[in-house]
Amino acid sequence: MGQKIIIVGGVAGGANIATQVRRNDQNSDITLFDKDEHIAFSTCGMPYYIGGEVEKRKQLLVNSDKFADKYNINLQTNSEVTAIDRENKQVTYRDASGEHNAPYDKLVLAPGASAVKPDIDGYNEERIFTLHTIPDMDAIQNFIQTHQPQTCAIVGAGFVGLEMVENLKALGIDCTIVDRSEQVMKLVDKDMAEMIEHHITSKGVHLLLNEELNSFSNNGTTLNLGSGKSLQADMTIMAAGIRPNKKLAESSALELGETGAIKVNNYMQTNDPDIYAIGDVIETNDYLTGIPRHVALAGPAHRQAIIAASHIQGKPIEYSGVQGTSIFKVFDLTVGSAGLNTAVLDQLDYDIKTVTHEALSHAGYYPGAEKICIKILFDAKSGLIYGAQVIGREGADKRLAVLATAMKGKMSVRMLPELELGYAPPYSSPKDPVNVIGYKAISKLNA
Repeated sequence: MGQKIIIVGGVAGGANIATQVRRNDQNSDITLFDKDEHIAFSTCGMPYYIGGEVEKRKQLLVNSDKFADKYNINLQTNSEVTAIDRENKQVTYRDASGEHNAPYDKLVLAPGASAVKPDIDGYNEERIFTLHTIPDMDAIQNFIQTHQPQTCAIVGAGFVGLEMVENLKALGIDCTIVDRSEQVMKLVDKDMAEMIEHHITSKGVHLLLNEELNSFSNNGTTLNLGSGKSLQADMTIMAAGIRPNKKLAESSALELGETGAIKVNNYMQTNDPDIYAIGDVIETNDYLTGIPRHVALAGPAHRQAIIAASHIQGKPIEYSGVQGTSIFKVFDLTVGSAGLNTAVLDQLDYDIKTVTHEALSHAGYYPGAEKICIKILFDAKSGLIYGAQVIGREGADKRLAVLATAMKGKMSVRMLPELELGYAPPYSSPKDPVNVIGYKAISKLNA
């Protein structure tokens, strides 16, 4: 007889652990609860559907019935788990027919996170939106089709804000980004962020940095800013970050970490060994420094699902920590980062040095070569790489991938010139930009 496994939350982490357990175990009883209608949808693809790059809504969705049948999973959508009875090992959930209880042997929490909605005056949900769920996406799409807005304010200059500005501009909507920071995309250093800022303003985007949103007025069409300025917009996208959905964990006395997310060990167990947590709701440790981090990315969530599933099935694999490798597109630029930035490393009082290198993506005489900029942050003595940032067009993604792999292997900058990377004129140069930045970094190491 197999175990009774209950999973709370059915997006990246929850759906993935359900399939992973089933692949290795045909006997366990797996129930997946999600409070919404859709599971395993592509959050990352939603801006591109709004902008028309992804043509069909169904391309972002998984057919729930087919998913449940294929993996023999008891799928309960539109069903919210409201309480955990740890002593009796059961959950309480609410669906259209009322409240019910369900027993478990192992419980996995994967409720994800929610977009931050500020508690400020004048917040009118008819024209002010977040983008984190399918209903969010549908609401934005419907508003654009119905009201044909000419202007949009985007509050927040992170992943969602910058991806949305590109896609709204593609629809002919004039966009202004408002952010309280002194730069866009705080994952990268300020000198790298300035390249992004120059690029988006060259595309006609208005940028208001060091500005805080205080309130809305005039039925949500006026944004009143901390500087005393005001901004008019037909619609507003709130892209000011996310918060882990930790309410269920808190009410069940599960331990939270320093970042406010659920604390787990290297097997994704909470302080209750029969309750696991994965994905955007958890805090894990940084792979290289060991500091606690809340990293809400699809790649780590999928890996955490495999770690938790393996432990549940008695075949433990230890999670090595999160690196936070991320990449996104904004207009013609690819922007990527791995590890930590200078601000965080300075706070940790690490003795680091940095090197920036500009090169062409492939041989200059071969048509189509584009400028690429790479920055690495490394220990001043050992040369251990703590961070990598890449901005460019063609070839930026593969340089980030190489550097992220080097960091996972705990390579020193001394190893970068040793890497034998594929060369042909359409793809690279005999000395790849990763090799060259290694040479430059070695010259800056302390004796």
